[in-house]
Amino acid sequence: MSLLNKKNLKQIQTIAHELERILDEDTDEKVMAFTEDKEIKHLLEQINRTLEDRQNANAGYRRSELNTKRMLSNISHDLKTPLTVIIGYLEMLLMQETLEKDMVKKVSYKANELKEQIDQFFTLAKLEAGDTVLTMSKINLNEFCRETIIDFYNILTEKEFEVNINIPDPPVFVYADREALGRILNNLISNAVRYGDAGHYLGLTLRMEDNFVCVDVIDHGKGIAYSEIPRVFDRLYTLEDSRNREIQGNGLGLTIAKSLAEKISGTLTLKSIQNEETVFTLKLQQFNY
Repeated sequence: MSLLNKKNLKQIQTIAHELERILDEDTDEKVMAFTEDKEIKHLLEQINRTLEDRQNANAGYRRSELNTKRMLSNISHDLKTPLTVIIGYLEMLLMQETLEKDMVKKVSYKANELKEQIDQFFTLAKLEAGDTVLTMSKINLNEFCRETIIDFYNILTEKEFEVNINIPDPPVFVYADREALGRILNNLISNAVRYGDAGHYLGLTLRMEDNFVCVDVIDHGKGIAYSEIPRVFDRLYTLEDSRNREIQGNGLGLTIAKSLAEKISGTLTLKSIQNEETVFTLKLQQFNY
């Protein structure tokens, strides 16, 4: 092999390595190499044109994806307004003594159920569009957990759940967004009530783990198959197959809870033994200042 060919080969190898790095790192760079060989120059121009086309396509896809997410966010917002008005009228009708009161009550329940699903959709759309604004503050997690579980008193009583609350007296503080934290806990408790109905048990435990605070939400329902656990937090994945086929869900609640947990620098994990116990654990850094 001639000296010239060896030189060309080395330049081509350098170009190949640089191209591989750009593709692996998914950057907007071009392959830069100095050469006097016309064929290699031509090859370099073709590679860089192809890279530019790829980068433009990726940028277009990202813009399209962002626009779609914002459009979905706007649609869900537009749906919420008339539904809120309908619920208001239904509440007014429920105050009146009419023969159709039971029917109105059922319609009102379904309307509120639909509103909750739209709220979940709206929250996820905002999260994915990057439009969620968090206001972080010091929060007494003991009080926050107690206040949250009280909101479920009526449904837990109606479903005859055994409720076991284990929240220590010494105050434990975290640094988080109140709305995000409330949404996480509400979604986890709602999930436990929905899918743990067979066991009629709900547990909520606040505990310390090193410098972290853990909130465990526990149910004794049918549990989740081990093979399904990695998919539970996926968007639009529902637990019907592994938990209860008769229960309908929109598959967004746990996705939202995990995404919000990460937004406030926490984690959300799951352990489940079928027909025994399912535990969702929210883990946050303790705030000591």
